Amino acid sequence: MKTFIAISLVIFSLALSSCSKKIIPDKPNLDKSHFKLDSLPQSEIDIPLQINLKPFYSLADKNVETIYASPGWPNDFVVENCDTRYMYRFKRGPFRITATGNVLNLNFTGTYIVAGAQRVCSGSGSNRVPVTPWTPTCTCGLKEGERRVEVGYKTTLNIKPNYTISANIERLEPKPLDKCTVCFWGQDITATVMQQIKERLDGAKAGILDSLNRLSLRPQMQQVWDMLNTSLKVYNMGYLQVNPEKIRVSTFFAKNDSLNLSIGVSARPLISLSKPEDHRTVVPDISDNRQRCGFNIFIDAIMDYDSLSNILNAQFAGKRIDLEKMGKYVIVEKCDLYGVDNEKLIIKIQFSGSDKGNIYLTAKPVFNKEKSELELHDLDFDIKTKDLLVKTAKWLFNRRILNELNKYSKFNTAEYASSFLTRINEMMNREIVSGVSSNGKVDSLQVLEIYPFAEHLIVRCKVSGQLSVRISSLK
Repeated sequence: MKTFIAISLVIFSLALSSCSKKIIPDKPNLDKSHFKLDSLPQSEIDIPLQINLKPFYSLADKNVETIYASPGWPNDFVVENCDTRYMYRFKRGPFRITATGNVLNLNFTGTYIVAGAQRVCSGSGSNRVPVTPWTPTCTCGLKEGERRVEVGYKTTLNIKPNYTISANIERLEPKPLDKCTVCFWGQDITATVMQQIKERLDGAKAGILDSLNRLSLRPQMQQVWDMLNTSLKVYNMGYLQVNPEKIRVSTFFAKNDSLNLSIGVSARPLISLSKPEDHRTVVPDISDNRQRCGFNIFIDAIMDYDSLSNILNAQFAGKRIDLEKMGKYVIVEKCDLYGVDNEKLIIKIQFSGSDKGNIYLTAKPVFNKEKSELELHDLDFDIKTKDLLVKTAKWLFNRRILNELNKYSKFNTAEYASSFLTRINEMMNREIVSGVSSNGKVDSLQVLEIYPFAEHLIVRCKVSGQLSVRISSLK
């Protein structure tokens, strides 16, 4: 009796062992498809740039003297032609600056005082000698109020290919608002005073011109260029790297207190779920000066299969599929997605239920533009899985399983795209560095093509929108 029980247990154990044998088909061996990644079209990004002119106004105001005076003022006179001596002081008022096109007009009202005296001299040229003493000193602009004169500069600005400023400054002819008549000889000496003012203003003009011609926007442009070359984490969406190749800057156009131009970049950007290596290059010289705006960006979104498998598991894992007619069921435990340089992807499914093991499915990734869905078309058992199921577990070779899995093989990207656009728009509206801020909006995001390579899945997209940058300070 004991022998019978022992033999029965062995037979029962063998039966259980036979029933619990895992289904492990060979891995698929798909032929490589004759498809390749087309060259990424060059993206054109044109950004209107607005520069606050007030720092330039401060620069000009700083480099133009506020007081001009004759040598030795207020103690010494300037003697002219032996018979005349005078001294003066000129005070510059605040700049009034207007801008139109690429021309800046810097105007101000100045006031001045003149004091002088006269005597009789004999002789000629440098040999003249005084005959009488000086008359009592008389003034102009003291008792009756300081005399006024309108003075200004006309400045034309352009930017050179190396980001330095090309400036041309024209000193405008001073316009006296009040005449200056000296009491001791009753003569209008306004023209004499204006000549003295012009000489001093010409000296100041040279200082302004030197400051402007030494001004360079390259440091600010290098900061922007470095930012475009840096991989930026878009929250939990991955990393964006613009990869600029060329840059263009339009001619200036001034309006109110702002100088407007557009900066254009030709680039080949990419988005990656893993952080790409950053690289630094020197910002190239300007290649074009046409005015443009808006951007059309072609992006290759590089997606690794581990991340995609996680998305797939969120859809599939834990799903139970019942085959009522056969009295069997399948529970999807885990999904792994990978590519083999074929137009189709391979899905490895680990399952439990009436049996345990793995099956391999194949499917073609397709983007449904109308529904904004990433779909897996032509979902089917791999040929090696088919062969094994027919021989060992024919009940698994069932369209019902494929039909059920197919229900979960569509991934709506509308919410993802909306979230992505929201995050991108937030990044576009921020302070880039101190004194430099951006403002913009992405209008559309389109999926153009899907490339299922062995290493990763590439999704080529086109993004369109607007972006502008404002430089509010020079640092």
